[in-house]
Amino acid sequence: MDFHENEAHSKGKRLIAGLDEAGRGPLAGPVAAAAVILARPLPLDLGIRDSKKLSPARRTSLVIDIHLNAVSVGVGLVWPVEIDAINIHRASLLAMERAVAALRVKPDMLLIDGSFRIASAIDQKTIVSGDALSVSIAAASIIAKTARDRIMEAYHRSYPAYNFASHKGYPTKEHLSALSAFGPSPIHRRSFRGVVQE
Repeated sequence: MDFHENEAHSKGKRLIAGLDEAGRGPLAGPVAAAAVILARPLPLDLGIRDSKKLSPARRTSLVIDIHLNAVSVGVGLVWPVEIDAINIHRASLLAMERAVAALRVKPDMLLIDGSFRIASAIDQKTIVSGDALSVSIAAASIIAKTARDRIMEAYHRSYPAYNFASHKGYPTKEHLSALSAFGPSPIHRRSFRGVVQE
């Protein structure tokens, strides 16, 4: 899981940030991204994996370990009104740009999950399925997923009819039924298919 970090380090890069996002598919809430610079030498195997392969409890536990072993962690958010204005692809890249900007120190290398670069002068490497191939990207996936889940749990208290605490805004049968019954809430992405009833 640290091949890409070691490769970058061998080329003189010292502050290597992994980037990933969470929340492209939901019908409601923000898209979240995280940037994580892990301390070197890289920590012993903490069990950091792609966030989708971990239980919520394990992700929560690993958030603490990541912060303890990180030089810096940044989170970036793009909200539904922005998503509707620029589309989810551009919003995901913008969230990653904001995550990098939120770091306390400027990285000299970015390892980005996926195949798209972000608007930054910092050296970048895109890695398809990077959350399964890079420990830094996997750490970022855990931070982004956990941050977004907490936001959706908070929104549940404001809009309990949609039960965001359960599905986090993804298009489950329960969520689609609530949309049909109540229409979209203020945090729904109105540009997404199925949110606004025809």
